[in-house]
Amino acid sequence: MVPFAGYAMPVQFRGVMPEHLHVRERAGLFDVSHMGQVVVRGEGAATALERLLPVSVEGIAEGRQRYALLTLPDGGVADDLMVANRGDHMLLVVNGAMKHADMDILRADLPEHEVTLLEDRALLALQGPEAEDALAALVPDVRAMRFMDVATHRWQDADLWISRSGYTGEDGFEISVPLAHAEPLARALLAHDAVEPIGLGARDSLRLEAGMPLYGQDLTPEITPVEAGLGWALQKVRRRGGAREGGFPGADRILAELENGPARTRVGLRPEGRAPMRQGTMLYADPEAAEPVGTVTSGGFGPTVGAPVAMGYVPAGTTGTLWGDVRGKRLPVAVADLPFHQPRYKR
Repeated sequence: MVPFAGYAMPVQFRGVMPEHLHVRERAGLFDVSHMGQVVVRGEGAATALERLLPVSVEGIAEGRQRYALLTLPDGGVADDLMVANRGDHMLLVVNGAMKHADMDILRADLPEHEVTLLEDRALLALQGPEAEDALAALVPDVRAMRFMDVATHRWQDADLWISRSGYTGEDGFEISVPLAHAEPLARALLAHDAVEPIGLGARDSLRLEAGMPLYGQDLTPEITPVEAGLGWALQKVRRRGGAREGGFPGADRILAELENGPARTRVGLRPEGRAPMRQGTMLYADPEAAEPVGTVTSGGFGPTVGAPVAMGYVPAGTTGTLWGDVRGKRLPVAVADLPFHQPRYKR
């Protein structure tokens, strides 16, 4: 167990490698109750959220959700999140370490709306190719859900707020459950032959292979969405020439980078050899260069890839081989496309 965002969280149960591979092959259960679940209520909540998020919140149909970013006035990212249209309210799922800072922003900028950080619900993630079978054994209607659908389903006497999404690159679900029902639901899911508990270690290696950024490492207040390669998250309606262009924090810089390209960008990195290149590894253009050209922001061994993988920031347009400084030795690393593992979602 390790402390994280005020919680004690498991790094592993039977090992990062077997847990990672189990999720890729069958199904894994994660307790992600440290994440913040925020309800925004009031007339025009979706429109109001577009003042803070550079995505089309108005365009999210009831029963659907979308990846979004909370941006800052200089274009950096305050947090990344999921935003769902649940009919009579919008539900935001934000990072655990940022939820209180996010609440300060949301309450300050949405004074006309009711903004509530839920304290009475846990959050479980069930991920992997057998996740549907495992959850459908308890809640049969989830078989009809598609990637990014959200719905409420009853289990025993509890309302489960279920989304078909996750943070591993696999098909799966995130399940918001009343606290009193969290442990019984977890035990019921773990009773399925395909399901094992999974710790933070495998969660990190799974999302790294899937090319998903981790807030605090690959996304920070100093990095813009475009630099992070997340321009796809900004729909045309919010871009220049769109019907609801701009109007969010950092719009001038972010929209300019969408049109002209950023100075630096997040890339995949494949170290040549078996030595992982961890967060903070400096990247150089050649073995003798005095000044670094970039930095690794996430790195480790990819169990599915069978080799070290990493992500980092380098000047835009960089290709070919760079050199990472690993304990004083310059080792070659190839710039690569993301993701390292192709997602397998039910669309």
